[in-house]
Amino acid sequence: MPKFITSTQPALKFIPYSFNPLVVRIFHAVLPFILRFRTRPWLPAGIVQVEGKNAEILAELYGQFQAGKIRLLMAFRHPEVEDPLCVLYMLSRIVPQVAREQGIKLQYPLHSHFIYDRGMTIWAGNWLGWLFSRLGGVPVRRGRRLDKQAIQMARNLFANAQLPIAVAPEGGNNGHSGIVSPLEPGTAQMGFWCVEDLHKANRNETVIIVPVSIQYQYIQPPWSKLDQLLSQLEADSGLPVQSVGDHKNQPEIYHQRICRLSEYLITEMEEFYRRFYHQDIPKANASETATIANEVFIERLHRLLDKALQVAEQYFGVQPQGNFIDRCRRLEEASWNLIYRDDLGDINTLPPLHRGLADWVAQEADLRVQHMRLVESFVAVQANYLQEQPTADRLAETALLMFDMLSRIRSSTLPGRSRLGFRKAIIKVGEPISVTQRWEKVQGDRSAVKRAVNELTQDIQTALETLIQE
Repeated sequence: MPKFITSTQPALKFIPYSFNPLVVRIFHAVLPFILRFRTRPWLPAGIVQVEGKNAEILAELYGQFQAGKIRLLMAFRHPEVEDPLCVLYMLSRIVPQVAREQGIKLQYPLHSHFIYDRGMTIWAGNWLGWLFSRLGGVPVRRGRRLDKQAIQMARNLFANAQLPIAVAPEGGNNGHSGIVSPLEPGTAQMGFWCVEDLHKANRNETVIIVPVSIQYQYIQPPWSKLDQLLSQLEADSGLPVQSVGDHKNQPEIYHQRICRLSEYLITEMEEFYRRFYHQDIPKANASETATIANEVFIERLHRLLDKALQVAEQYFGVQPQGNFIDRCRRLEEASWNLIYRDDLGDINTLPPLHRGLADWVAQEADLRVQHMRLVESFVAVQANYLQEQPTADRLAETALLMFDMLSRIRSSTLPGRSRLGFRKAIIKVGEPISVTQRWEKVQGDRSAVKRAVNELTQDIQTALETLIQE
């Protein structure tokens, strides 16, 4: 895939639902291979262990679902690209084992429908849309105010399908096992819609949302590989490479290198936007340079992210509303509207003049949206993340986010991340939340329903944050 789009593209069409149980069984069988080995450049893999905690909760919920007592939605954390694979591994292997131990009779294979970002097939390839369609996936355009076709399909599956549904309420991965990004309200809204749909159909199933957290740990602290990665990043940035010498197992050494590299990158990007995009960014003084845990440093980072988004928003005519994630979603959709044109008909029949202008617009839109892509990687960075726990896992997360940034600037939108070592995924299942009970208290009152959706969203957020802290 080229770094930048050079011509206008056909309109992005909805990928139809085409669930195939045979494809599901085959995919379940090859999951350990996919998790362990890198099958695609953008998939870090290297996961040799999946640990499931409170899996008996899912076993019981699946039993109730298959008995027709509940409708079930799994709201899972989304720190990394491979999260859905790990959840599927838990459903296909860990939950069945626990069910047998608990004497819970289930119908196999255990699986779920899921919602995924339509943009994944743009950078990964059309084959992924084919696969996801047959695994029971529903594509949604995240930046659209209302993706009616996707919402209607997901809503119907939630209320009527023979499998539960899984959703990542964060809307995208943030690269941090220890930070939950602000949740989008769509997951909670789906829960209330499902209750309404069941009520209209005179059905009495209880609608349940269960939070599921995912975190990753290296089997062995990857100090040597982390040293190599930081040396590469320092060299690529133009900084003298620092050697850890005989101190490879001392986290503070890596923390200092990450702080030094981070401050340098921030300063360089501030000058870039100040000089070439005429952004009003004050120059940092000596007291504003130091650690990634310093609040002044985070203030500089967030100011830089804001200016980068403004550059794109000014071009696309998008108002800067909401948090960084909201703004990124709207910019993505704005760029797609200029690249994947549904207002031109068959682009291959356009006169050369019109086709040339359309290509020009597409090239510019793709270039401008790169500012947003840089911001995406850093929306979850917090002042105390490394200071609280300068572990090998968190240091590696931060270094890999820097790698993503430099890769996007330098060479590719699909960087092959360094694989620092084998990892394990830790999946924790939280306590089920009854949406039906909440709906019964507010039904018929639109303003009360809206408040209930917001409260449920916050409760899911709190549950996920609690799970990753346990």
